[in-house]
Amino acid sequence: MRVSVVDAGSNTVRLVIADVEGGVPLPVHTVKWKLRLSEQVGPDGTIADEAVERLVKAVGAAGATARRWHAGGPLAFATAVVRNAPNRHDVLQRVASGTGIRMCTLPGETEAELTFLAARRWLGWKAGPLALLDIGGGSLEVAFGRGRLPDFAASLPLGANRLTREHLGVQDPPGPGELKELRRRIRHELRDVASRIRWERPRTAAVTSRTFQQLARLCGAVPGRYGPFVERELVCGDLKAAVHSLAALPAAERAQLPGISAPRAAQSLAGAVVGHTALKLMGLPRAVVCPWAIREGVLLRYVEDGADWWTDATGTADTTVAPSATAPLRIAIPPV
Repeated sequence: MRVSVVDAGSNTVRLVIADVEGGVPLPVHTVKWKLRLSEQVGPDGTIADEAVERLVKAVGAAGATARRWHAGGPLAFATAVVRNAPNRHDVLQRVASGTGIRMCTLPGETEAELTFLAARRWLGWKAGPLALLDIGGGSLEVAFGRGRLPDFAASLPLGANRLTREHLGVQDPPGPGELKELRRRIRHELRDVASRIRWERPRTAAVTSRTFQQLARLCGAVPGRYGPFVERELVCGDLKAAVHSLAALPAAERAQLPGISAPRAAQSLAGAVVGHTALKLMGLPRAVVCPWAIREGVLLRYVEDGADWWTDATGTADTTVAPSATAPLRIAIPPV
């Protein structure tokens, strides 16, 4: 069986087509469209009409590609940049009417649960009690659990792009005052979640997302060209040094550092500060870099719980049910 997933994030729309026979999602084709939606929102988070049109075209192209590869789906969802937009309903309705694809939004806690599932399956049961951190453009997802799905999941407004817009837009490179205020904001938002993770005492910590992958490369991890099966680790002390390196450079010059791509150079500093602060406050001296994240989590849930999971999860309009480790995940979707 071949299934496709479309993920509309802050920077890109990504399509993953995978064969899912045998219970393991094996990718056969991936495509991405760089839209940078987070750079085309108003002060209140409203997504501009031009950006919506580009999103519609990208999702339509993803659907056409999935059909050419004879893949079912696509299972299409959008993350924080769309979820938090005041015009979210209009955006998703325009995607549906323009492409025939019913895209949904995932609650942040559901994103954390699905990403945790992906990390659990990648790392295996030997990881033991597992803490999961995932930095996106608009939010930071955190989860902890001892089983297949987490016992605890949270989504915090600490995305790398969001914090860059809100705290690092005055000077380039930022001054000490901007960094101090940024750290204060992060510590405040993380206080309760960090206390919970410290109390749980995880055996293993895992980090996912492109932001963490690039920061790990900056801190000396093996380049991505060596493949996903090479072990990569992110050390809290190394990340602290990376914060100082990034803070000393203008955004344009950060792209010259190992691992930092030009599209993410501006937000790399905020991502590094979030990552370092989170690991420090949670008492996690190091973390494994996991190549699987939310898209793989969606595929795994689809494979393990059957096609009815997606149908049931997206079947109730405008309903968001708080996720749990035992209840089916519910996904909010506006009427079309």
